[in-house]
Amino acid sequence: MASVAQENPATSVTSARLKLYSYWRSSCSWRVRIALNLKGLPYEYKAVNIVQGDQFSEEYTKLNPLQFVPTLVDGDIIVSDSLAILLYLEDKFPEHPLLPDDHQLKAISLQASFWCSSFCYFLCTLTVIVYKHLRLTQYL
Repeated sequence: MASVAQENPATSVTSARLKLYSYWRSSCSWRVRIALNLKGLPYEYKAVNIVQGDQFSEEYTKLNPLQFVPTLVDGDIIVSDSLAILLYLEDKFPEHPLLPDDHQLKAISLQASFWCSSFCYFLCTLTVIVYKHLRLTQYL
């Protein structure tokens, strides 16, 4: 569901073009949706059903050759990977910052984000779950 926050005249022209290609159960997509809403940025939600294989479509593969979600489109700019999207949003739309100003607190916040993205992600992604299932069924 797209944000219904009041638009800031300084960002409304640019942010009105934001399109988020996302899957509702993806933790990476959740991160970006939460950030967009915390920043009060309106966006168009484009559903990508990864269970049905929508990420392999020709149209989506042109946007994101890795075929993962989420992908953010801002006019001519295409950003994939949730942390890259969060940093892009933070730089482009400094209102309602996601990160603290204090350098040490910012580093700790980024460290936690990178840890979650790097380690936790692979334990629960559809690709890994399917792979583990296929490997386990070989031994049954």
